[in-house]
Formats: sequence, C-alpha cells, structure tokens
Amino acid sequence: MGPVTGVLVLAGTPIGDVSDAPPRLLTELATADVIAAEDTRRLRRLTQALGVTPAGRVVSYFEGNEVGRTPELVEALLGGARVLLVTDAGMPSVSDPGYRLVAAAVEAEVKVTAVPGPSAVLTALALSGLPVDRFTFEGFLPRKTGDRARQLATVAAEPRTMVFFEAPHRIAEALTAMAEAFGPERPAAVCRELTKTYEEVKRGPIGELAAWAADGVKGEITVVVAGAPPAAPQEHTPADLARLVALREEAGERRKEAIAAVAVELGLPKREVFDAVVAAKKDAAGKQ
Repeated sequence: MGPVTGVLVLAGTPIGDVSDAPPRLLTELATADVIAAEDTRRLRRLTQALGVTPAGRVVSYFEGNEVGRTPELVEALLGGARVLLVTDAGMPSVSDPGYRLVAAAVEAEVKVTAVPGPSAVLTALALSGLPVDRFTFEGFLPRKTGDRARQLATVAAEPRTMVFFEAPHRIAEALTAMAEAFGPERPAAVCRELTKTYEEVKRGPIGELAAWAADGVKGEITVVVAGAPPAAPQEHTPADLARLVALREEAGERRKEAIAAVAVELGLPKREVFDAVVAAKKDAAGKQ
C-alpha cells in the first residue's frame, strides 16, 4: 500500500452572483488545509459574502508565481493536506491558473477532484441562441493585431460554435478582426456581466456587433460565434470527371478502380462517373 496523500480540490466560484456558489464550496473553504487563491483579496471578499471563515492557510497562486508555488503545494499534498484551488471566477485552469498544478499533482499520483460551479463558457453558450451541440473554447485572443489575425484565420473554417474570452478595452478590436476573418454576416453573441445586475446579451452579425462595441463596452465579456457554414458542394462537369479518371489511369489504376475511387472522393454515384467517361470517349471519337 502506497503512502497516504492529500487531495487537490478544484472549486468553481461565482462568475457574478455570489448566491450561485454551490454548497460544497462553503464546506471546502471552511475545512481545507490550504487554500490557493488567484487573488487573496477577492477570496476574502467572497468568504465574507458567504459567511465562511477559512480554517486553513491561504496562499496566492496566480500567473506570476505558479511556477515557483506549484512544488510547494505538491509537497503539501504529498504530506496529506487537502488543498483547495480557487480563481477569481469560474473553474480553475479554464483560462486561469490551475493546469500546471493539476499536471504536477497527477504526476505525483495525488488525487484530484472538483467542486463543479458556475462557468462563463457554458453560461454564454447557453444564452447565445447559437448551436450548442458541438462547440470549441478558444480562450483569449492574442493582443497583437498580426497574431490575432493569424489565430482567427486558423479557425475561420471551424464548423463548431466558438467561445472566446475578451477584455472590455479590446472587445471592439477583437470583433472587428473577427468580422474580417469570418465575414461580417457570421452570427455571434456578446455576453456581458453574466449573472450580474447589468447582465446583457447582444446578438447579431459580427459586423453589427463590432459597430455597436465601437463606443465602448464595460464589464466581463464572453463572445460566442457561430461555426462556419458547410461549404457548397463543388460542381463537376462530365469533362472534369473524365479527366480525373484519366489521371488515375495514367498513374496505373484500372479504369473500373479509377471510376470507383473518383466517385468515393467526390461523393458521387459511380454510374455518374462512368457515364462521364463514356461520354468523353464518344466525344473524342467524334472529333477524330
């Protein structure tokens, strides 16, 4: 039997309305041996609002110190501590600190569990009015114009609904870049201040949303963008089909195999490809 280790608990925190905090979060905050918080001041405000007094040690764990603090927390876990990881809002490691600690805990064979909680990604997706059966989370876009344009170009043909985070002072630029990359008519939704008093969901074509945001948008923002529409099927003339079969024959394929391969490649009935080849032969014979 191996040594007894502690448990790493990833806890979702409210993204706006404090009353959204799950009951288990209160229990974990009150009983954890160590609480690693992205911002200890925000944690203090949260515990006060929830009426909870942490019994354990509170340490900061944010982008600037997670490399150095991770080994310390893993050591505490290996010593049997229950370590609670919380970020400013939502689930740890989702565009927030946490991934590095989870990876290190898994490597050390420490149990990792979670207290499910509010998620800006799923909340915005559900409110967007866009397809939710398949989606992809893209996080924050690069700050530099060129880097942002290149990243958007890589997902311009993505068929799934996409979810982005963005800072309020960059949202107008980001939406303009999206309109350029995806086309101004691509449906989207800008979700602002989710679950808070001034919650707002603005839906429409990206081009219109970019114009709306030009005057400035405040608050925490999540952007949901519809996936790319299916490409229109490419039209192939009989001559095109015959040429594709001829190319395969020249490469050594038998005609029957070439016809079948072209039909599969283009999603066409074999008979249509066969008729195109026959017509091409007749046309060639007629020109002799």
